Amino acid sequence: MKLKTVYICQSCSQEATKWLGQCPNCKSWNSFVEDVINVADKLSKTPHKISGKSPVSLTFANQEEKRIKTGILEFDRVVGGGITVGSLNLLSGEPGIGKSTLTLQIANNIAKNHSVLLISAEESIEQIGLRAKRLGLCEKNLQAVNDYHLESILETLKNTKPEFVIIDSIQVISSLDIPSAAGSITQVRYCTERLMEYAKTNSTTIILIGHVTKDGNLAGPRVLEHLVDTVMQLEGDRFHDFRLLRTFKNRFGSTNEIGIFEMNQEGLREVQNPSKQLLDGRKENAIGSAITVTIEGTRPLMVEVQALVAKSPFGYPKRTANGFDLNRLQLLIAVLEKYAKINLQDQDVFVNVVGGIKLTEPACDLPVLMAIASSKVKLSIPQNTIIFGEVGLSGELRKTSHVEKRQQEGKKLGFSNIANAEKFKEVSEVIKLLREPHYTSFSIPLKNLS
Repeated sequence: MKLKTVYICQSCSQEATKWLGQCPNCKSWNSFVEDVINVADKLSKTPHKISGKSPVSLTFANQEEKRIKTGILEFDRVVGGGITVGSLNLLSGEPGIGKSTLTLQIANNIAKNHSVLLISAEESIEQIGLRAKRLGLCEKNLQAVNDYHLESILETLKNTKPEFVIIDSIQVISSLDIPSAAGSITQVRYCTERLMEYAKTNSTTIILIGHVTKDGNLAGPRVLEHLVDTVMQLEGDRFHDFRLLRTFKNRFGSTNEIGIFEMNQEGLREVQNPSKQLLDGRKENAIGSAITVTIEGTRPLMVEVQALVAKSPFGYPKRTANGFDLNRLQLLIAVLEKYAKINLQDQDVFVNVVGGIKLTEPACDLPVLMAIASSKVKLSIPQNTIIFGEVGLSGELRKTSHVEKRQQEGKKLGFSNIANAEKFKEVSEVIKLLREPHYTSFSIPLKNLS
């Protein structure tokens, strides 16, 4: 064995003989890490005997894939109707978000009809047992083992032959054939390749749990996402109950579906009507509050956007957003000042999306703008009104997608009034919602809303 020190980019796996501040291939900064590779195979002159394989007609290979139902409808919807047999799946998320809890619930449900093995390199068997007891899980076919050596794990799989395997987590698994430490680019890539080979050749379904970086991205080399069949991410705030499960890659289904869960003492519970729960506890005729319908995947969600406008005690006003892009907020404030004549130059603006939901689509521009205007003029938006629409830099309102789906979701919860680009063309027209008849005694001209 001949070892060589190299520097590998964590984003694109580009190799370099010395550390570089910027990757010449993917242009990412500070992405090179030191690693050790074995170059003995590259120096070997021994020829390899390789025999080709016979091609197979696609009509013969075109068979319906077999899927394993987890019994959790929200999870099955995200992965396309169940986990495909023989697939390699990756589940990531922030620490404490509920990855181990969700996979343990999945393993318990599948263990009713299949043999399941849970391999944990981070927790002892006693810790897993205590979590299973707390969640009320007691299937006999659910077995667990504590191991972090790849060769030992593969030998265990060959001896027990489980139908479903969960490995927690891939960044802790290491191979004795690779001299680098666990979690390095070489270790993660090599271990994933060996596990993928085992899953495909033995028709064993495997779920890998992955770590994330401080930026929320999947830790490890980018090739990790290319090797697996499905990349899932569990999102949410640890201080809120809601969790969103979405897929960024799915070879066996769509990536437009999301699963919504609620964290409680019994684990992750499916949420069938998330809009109703997100609006639970909302104050009627609240100032600085706007209701919108955002599309997460293919599902509409009704969310409350709150805004607070207060006099700034300093010379430079503060803008803070929770669940909404701060740069987008600055843009909307500028549009509100120019075209609605609302002066916010000496006002602090705070925006919060209730429930820990993150609003990213352009249709959420108008409700944020309206919540800010409502807080500034101290008048509430008319009751039972949902607002959605993209706001342009010229103060115009642009149409958004899934209009009918948003309207139907609003009608389910009794919201009959709709403010969008189909009813209004300019931002200044929507501001007039704050001067509905039930506010005639408080109404003031639009030009004086400053």
